[in-house]
This record gives sequence, structure tokens and C-alpha cells, in this order.
Amino acid sequence: MDLLTLFASSAQAMASPRGAAIGLASLLGLGLVFLGTFARTMVRLRALTACSNVFLLVAALLMPNLVAVLLYVVLLPLNVWRLREIFWLTRKVEHAARTGDLSGLWLKPYMRIERHPGGHMLFQKGDAAQTLYLPVEGQLELVEIGKPVPLHELLGEVSFFAADRRRTLSARCLTSCVVLGIGETDFRQLYFQNPQFAFLVTNLIAQRLGADIQRLQAHVSEMEVCGRG
Repeated sequence: MDLLTLFASSAQAMASPRGAAIGLASLLGLGLVFLGTFARTMVRLRALTACSNVFLLVAALLMPNLVAVLLYVVLLPLNVWRLREIFWLTRKVEHAARTGDLSGLWLKPYMRIERHPGGHMLFQKGDAAQTLYLPVEGQLELVEIGKPVPLHELLGEVSFFAADRRRTLSARCLTSCVVLGIGETDFRQLYFQNPQFAFLVTNLIAQRLGADIQRLQAHVSEMEVCGRG
């Protein structure tokens, strides 16, 4: 079949209302797929892809094309669910930044669970910082300074974002512990898929560092007072 014949058959099919609806839905769906290639964030990409799935599903139903229908019936809820996850996570981080909540519970759905016995070294000073942790059960301490690690607060975030990516302290389980962890690759995906999320995470890390500095200054002041006494 030459191009002229193909064009003529396509024009004939488009002449009917059903054919016109199929053509319009297909063009809209493909147009949104094309726009998605220019999306700079995962939010826009998922939104455009979900919309394109709707139009292409309509076209597949009108044809009808069973294979295409099954494909878009699977892809549409998947893209909608992923988009919902992104918005949910962003709202959680916004709430944490607004209320000054320095815990990392908003990351919990994206972290894997780890169980360690008492005496286990979660990481040691000088190790490569490849995982961000969230203690949920048990007692941990920062060995070099003898400081207990609070539950439900991010652990190891400073070295995780440091230039050399090396642990500055060691963390040890004093009792049997349950911790949640998220690796660098997974965190980067969350970080870069939405600029708003990235900004809010940076803000929370800055708040954590500020709180640590204030505690250190208070400790130094207490030591000076004790020294004078």
C-alpha cells in the first residue's frame, strides 16, 4: 500500500463520527506523550503521561483494540498512583518544615526495615555514607561522644550530604534495634523527581544542623559555668 492509498483510507475512516473521535483521541494522547519528553520534573511527566493514557484508552475502546485497552488499563492507575505518592510525600515534608518536625517519619514508606542485635555497629567512623537511617526501636549511641540516638529522628544525614560522603562518627546498637534505611539511589530519585521536595528536604537538614549547633553551644556554656564554679 502506497502513501496515497494509506492517506485515502485514513481520511475515509476519519469521515465517520466514530473515526473522527478515534483520530482526535489518538492525536491528543500522542501529543501529550510528546509534551512529556520535555518535562523537567517527575510530577509533570507523570501528570502528562496519565492524561495521555486516558485519551489513548478512549481511542483503544472505540477501535476496539483489546491489547491496547489492557495496556492502558494497567498504565493509567499506575501513573495516577505514582503521582499521588509524589504529592503525598511533598505534603508530608511541607508539614514537617512548617511545624519544625525534625523527625524523618515522612520517609518511612520509602525505607526498608533492618533488625540488628545488641553490640552491632550500624556504621563506623570513616565508612562511606551510602544509607540514611531512621531508628524506630531499641537503643543506639554515637560511640565517640557517648550520645544516645533519639528514636524517629534521621541518623547520618550530615555525612549523607557531606562533600566526602564519609561517616564522622560511629553508631552502635546498645540493645536489639530496628532501624529503617533508604539507600542513596532511592533517595536521589525522590530528591530529583520534585524540586519542591528537594528544597524542603534541604530546609529540614538545615534545621537539624541548626538544632545540633544550639545544643553544642548550650553544652559549651554549661561546661564554662561549671569551670568557673
